[in-house]
Amino acid sequence: MSRVEFPSRDGHTLSGDLELPDGGEPRAFALFAHCFTCTRKIRAAVHISRAMADQGIAVLRFDFTGLGDSEGDFSDSAFSANVADLLAAADWLAQEHQAPQVIVGHSLGGTAALAAAQQLDSCRAVASINAPAEAAHVLHHMAESLSAIEHEGAAFVNLGGRPFRIKQDFVDDIRQQDVIAGLKNMRPALLVLHAPLDKTVSVDNAQNIFMAARHPKSFISLDQADHLLSDPADSRYAGLIIANWARRYLHADAQNADADDASAKHDHINGALVSGRTADGFTCRVRAGQHDWMADEPVRMHGKDLGPDPYAHLCAALGTCTVMTLNMYARHKELAVSEVQCHVSHDRIHASDCEDCQRSDGKIDVLQRRIRISGELSEAQRERMLEIADRCPVHRTLENEIRVRSELAAEL
Repeated sequence: MSRVEFPSRDGHTLSGDLELPDGGEPRAFALFAHCFTCTRKIRAAVHISRAMADQGIAVLRFDFTGLGDSEGDFSDSAFSANVADLLAAADWLAQEHQAPQVIVGHSLGGTAALAAAQQLDSCRAVASINAPAEAAHVLHHMAESLSAIEHEGAAFVNLGGRPFRIKQDFVDDIRQQDVIAGLKNMRPALLVLHAPLDKTVSVDNAQNIFMAARHPKSFISLDQADHLLSDPADSRYAGLIIANWARRYLHADAQNADADDASAKHDHINGALVSGRTADGFTCRVRAGQHDWMADEPVRMHGKDLGPDPYAHLCAALGTCTVMTLNMYARHKELAVSEVQCHVSHDRIHASDCEDCQRSDGKIDVLQRRIRISGELSEAQRERMLEIADRCPVHRTLENEIRVRSELAAEL
């Protein structure tokens, strides 16, 4: 990590840290925007930046005007000033290293990152973390002081346990922003990460951001994380996800783009394309038509746990086919079914322990399927649906005789 300084567009000196990969040239550069009234030194920013650097993406995180070590008066800044600071940071990176291809923002910094991404030609991927859908969301945290601000022109507001002087200009600037409207025509790919239990910015904001943007876009749930990603495991996980997701959109990986384009006309018809770099261990990228996701092995198997493992994908194939088939049957028969759930697990057992198997030696694979049907059904109707489950196409495929044929290909 190296300490850097660069000028804002208002002439203030902004301070930042440039997190670089250990050894070798970065495959790309990224900007990180911290949360409202935070600084670049907040633990989430540090852990996310380092996790991304470990994956080969250099990250510049810096203090917005008037915060941390950066010059300026916070009370004179505004949301549009934060966006301008991000663009100034991009200018510095372009002059000193390479124009940023990725922008990451946390909380209100995520909203600023979305706004900046719409103005930055070099940006190819933007990720928001626990971000409000609209900048005006921050006004909810100063609701009791708004009347004083409007009456006096400024007032001290307690934010995150510290007093900040907020001016009417700040409130007016926030209210004029419409980030959601711009997402409809935003060019960079979007990744929305949000904690469902976030009490500061509800997960509804993530839904609004996701629905407003056009493809390519992806969503990742941060499970039990809090708003600030206080647990280092949560912030490191977010950094790993962002880095691996962004990789397919970077110029540094353009050699993969031709193969992706060539395969697009095939993989949407049948099957999936899976690719993985040897240096990345077990991590793979899966593409099926317009859909992309990660596959990996759990940490106990020396993976990074960035996605389901191969057998989880197999279980998911049977489970999704079962649910689709049963819901289709319920619609056709007009049954009072509201939801179908299916849990599938995989195991290997000794053939001698299987009462209805033809083999008696070695081990066999067992897929255990448990189905829950919500609705007012008779016992006979439930039994019939269990029979229908065995007719789902994937179930039949797995029970048929299967042949896997392999060949080497110059291209896919």
